Amino acid sequence: MEASKNIVSLDDGEADLLAALRAGEPSAYEETVRRYSPRLLATAQRILRNEDDAHDAVQDTFLSAFRGLDQFAGQSKLATWLHRIAVNAALMKLRKRRQTHEKSIDHLLPRFAQDGYQVEPAAPWDSAAERFLERKETRDFVRRAIDDLPENYRTVLLLRDIEGLDTEETAKQLGVTEGVVKTRLHRARQALRGLLDPHFRGDAA
Repeated sequence: MEASKNIVSLDDGEADLLAALRAGEPSAYEETVRRYSPRLLATAQRILRNEDDAHDAVQDTFLSAFRGLDQFAGQSKLATWLHRIAVNAALMKLRKRRQTHEKSIDHLLPRFAQDGYQVEPAAPWDSAAERFLERKETRDFVRRAIDDLPENYRTVLLLRDIEGLDTEETAKQLGVTEGVVKTRLHRARQALRGLLDPHFRGDAA
């Protein structure tokens, strides 16, 4: 009875699809790829920033999922389970190509004077700034700014703030402690704000 509380009720479409997958029906595999590929590809592209690598990661995702159907206990939606596999597949590819040296983000972090006050405080993100963020060109700029972050910080920011993983799961995916995740996320958010602040000062004033 206790275990059943953790089982998520699948909707009719997912339940039928899962049953067909477990029955080995070829059409079910095709439907799964068709239904979930766009979201999984978008996730992989955000992490890898390379279309070919992202397609490979999605292919790896489906191969892993189809081979491991018996491991899916229904404790999440099928889409959520596939998403987690896709994130892991993308991170595995990322580890293989990771460079040992990464650029510093210190110049993007807040600076404080000897009296403890911040030097050049960031512009307040008021309603005008929020309208600024709604523009398509601004969203594109934010995505490019995230891409400019060093990989360790960019990946943590993506997993926590974009992909919605919690601190514990992010730490497991990256093979680091939860403390490291919190520190990197805090610094990544500060650095991203440092990149965006000049545009808020100029365009959202």
